[in-house]
Amino acid sequence: MNTEGLVEVVLPGKVEPEGLQIRLGAVPTAGPGQVVIRMEASGVSFAEQQMRRGRYYDQPPFPFVPGYDLVGTVLATGEGVDPGLAGTRVAALLKVGGWASHVLVDAADVVPVPAGIGAAEAETLVVNGITAWQMLHRKARVRAGDTVVVHGANGGVGSVLVQLAQAAGARVIGTASERHHDALRERGVAPVDYRAGDVAARIRELAPRGVAAVFDHVGGRGIVDSWRLLAPGGTLVSYGSASTRDDEGSKQWPVLKLLGRVWMWNALPNRRRAYFFNVWAGRALAKNRFRARLRTDLTQVFAALQRGEVSAQIAAQLPLTRAADAMRLAESGTVAGKVVLNP
Repeated sequence: MNTEGLVEVVLPGKVEPEGLQIRLGAVPTAGPGQVVIRMEASGVSFAEQQMRRGRYYDQPPFPFVPGYDLVGTVLATGEGVDPGLAGTRVAALLKVGGWASHVLVDAADVVPVPAGIGAAEAETLVVNGITAWQMLHRKARVRAGDTVVVHGANGGVGSVLVQLAQAAGARVIGTASERHHDALRERGVAPVDYRAGDVAARIRELAPRGVAAVFDHVGGRGIVDSWRLLAPGGTLVSYGSASTRDDEGSKQWPVLKLLGRVWMWNALPNRRRAYFFNVWAGRALAKNRFRARLRTDLTQVFAALQRGEVSAQIAAQLPLTRAADAMRLAESGTVAGKVVLNP
């Protein structure tokens, strides 16, 4: 008899972190094709910071349980699911629902976590790892000898991008605030202070002939500079609009403006490409292909972790019931790595 209860964090509306609510309930039951995962680690991502402001472009209506991804152990399997999955550690990309002690997930969406990788370690590389891997290898197709620019090189996705790019044999120029420069230099990254005036000019000094790829999570006006840094044959991958985090007004408009620019650039005959990367692209049209690609890529990221090519940066671990503190910490910009929630 299972005596466990469900604990979950609810985002009731546009609130400060203290407005997050804790809700207790019954552990869900696995339906056909589903598994119940006992959560061991879920992360605080930029997405949740946007969602609590009502600014994530396709968030569900309030109230809902946030939590973009999770790692945990399969507690129960539903009809049509291999019962051997029970007791195994898995990761899943969810978009919402991860901030709960027990989560119902389609069995086809779980990816096995290799033995020897801890839950919190694996958690730091689910959404960040898939995002970095797909942008690097599926969009920019970075090769050995390329020079690439990673904006926010010490950030969640940025730090993984840096390491995966180096593992692929690329030279990395990374933007970050001054206090992160020593750490970046130790990693073999050429650091550029994004607060110190003309960033593009500084990058041009380091790469006079242009770069093979720019990874830009900021959006806004700076995206034009990112495009101009590309060498012929180069690729710009834009994957967010962090510059608009605190804006009021339309949450769709910054994204649409970016998409319009990307479309226009790609229409020009200049041998350069621009992509607006969204980790969920293609899911609605070809669910099975999406799942297969996600499984392949996350498996590659976990293998890179096992080889020591990527490190898991855990900034802090807090219990689910302290989700407000966890979000405050993640938003403070004072920590390196991922803030992880445990049950």
